[in-house]
Amino acid sequence: MKKRILSIAIAICSTVCSYAQEHLKIDASKSELKWSSDYTFYFGGHYGTVQFKEGYFIKTDNKITGGSFVIDMNTIANVDGGYNEGLVLHLKDHDFFDVKKFPTAKLVITEVDYKDEANMIINADLTIKGITLPIKYKAKANYENMEMTTKFKIDRMRWGIDFNHKLKSEAISDAIVFEVKLNL
Repeated sequence: MKKRILSIAIAICSTVCSYAQEHLKIDASKSELKWSSDYTFYFGGHYGTVQFKEGYFIKTDNKITGGSFVIDMNTIANVDGGYNEGLVLHLKDHDFFDVKKFPTAKLVITEVDYKDEANMIINADLTIKGITLPIKYKAKANYENMEMTTKFKIDRMRWGIDFNHKLKSEAISDAIVFEVKLNL
């Protein structure tokens, strides 16, 4: 009898738990990922965009508790001016993102700590060039517009993005800034 009650309880919990958690697919066409990188020794740098291939948030009991987002590295673009084609080819090369070998990057949200209803600290695993490392950043949810925004920096060297110009005056910062808007 105890085994039967336990089996029923497990079946009910499995059914209830599967309904309490849902995947909310992002609208990749409305979502944005902007990048920027500055020169080390003078003002200026480059900035552009890259597109999401797919992604979703995990919603549990009316709160975002996780998610997974795939970035299509073939879509990387430079939008700051006259360097577009040459710079983009360089960014896709092996000394930057090695897009032929690693056509996608990925971010997986592992933990969400809510500061209030809209503001949170997110822990995630970021994979670039096959290297997965933890990152932590602040994010803000706008429930009315069904979007989440964030801005954070990474040290590109940790992910093997190790290009360094031979001329010190042309050196780029080790930091890459990402500005993200995810829309459902």
